Amino acid sequence: MPRVALLDDYQNVALDYADWSRLPGDFQVEAFSDHLTDEDALVKRLEPFEFIQAMRERTPFPASLLERLPNLRYLITTGARNASIDMAACTRLGIVCSGTGYKERATSELTWGLIHCLTRDLLGEIQAVKDGAWQIDVGLDLEGATLGLLGLGRIGGQMAAVANAFGMNVLAWSQNLTEERARECNVRKVSKEELLAQADIVSVHVVLSDRTRGLLGKAELARMKPTAYLVNTSRGPIVDEQALAEALNNGRIAGAGIDVFEEEPLAADHPFRRTRNLLITPHIGYVTAGTYRIFYGETVEDILGYLDGKPPRVINKDVLGKERKL
Repeated sequence: MPRVALLDDYQNVALDYADWSRLPGDFQVEAFSDHLTDEDALVKRLEPFEFIQAMRERTPFPASLLERLPNLRYLITTGARNASIDMAACTRLGIVCSGTGYKERATSELTWGLIHCLTRDLLGEIQAVKDGAWQIDVGLDLEGATLGLLGLGRIGGQMAAVANAFGMNVLAWSQNLTEERARECNVRKVSKEELLAQADIVSVHVVLSDRTRGLLGKAELARMKPTAYLVNTSRGPIVDEQALAEALNNGRIAGAGIDVFEEEPLAADHPFRRTRNLLITPHIGYVTAGTYRIFYGETVEDILGYLDGKPPRVINKDVLGKERKL
């Protein structure tokens, strides 16, 4: 009986967002809502499974784990890539790894939600009305304000389009940003230092890599205006969490909205839980009904394609022809 494991189903919804009955009748699909970090515990849980879906990038699959899963034939990641899976090890071990599609705009939609909450103190105003008060704060106009985009790729470009519609001034920087891309998005290409010094809102949209890890640390946060806000919906390690907590607690910047963290789920004793002027959400940039329908629906398609000898959306293509067999 082939078995499919769906990992890190925090909301217990994985079985509701796809027609799993499309798989052959002898398949057993099991969703796990808890998050395991201990490798021995993961091996004990996953060793019987031939098919595993990993929700990016919640449970890592380093070589040490993959080598202890002799029954694993097909590893599916939600999304088109997953930096926490050792693809070279998958190829060496004959494990095929495929991805899925995703909703293009879900993350940028949440980013604007965080920006609105921060700049208009929506949570404070809502609570004030419930407590019997009225108009406790004065918000920031987005029209005429300056948005600084660290990264102008797919999501950064979406952010620029909305900012232009709001009548904002838009600055952008990344290591690879070209003048042509900046003109295409109707933004001004500047240095990182100029962006941090001028922006009323700094929004992070670069990919996590060795070059971007710790991109915003104590020195960079010190360049921001004391009235400025920082938003990160990209990846947690891009921003030095300790430096950000200190900057917020000391009033060095006005506030921050953070959806991503160095370690997830956020530890109970994490300093962010006690940090002033910080809006935190549990990595929900991609967590929408539309995204889940794609993630889980295309997981079913991936497995059916694999069973037919034609797995779609293969990431480690070098494994084809050398893969483990059922």
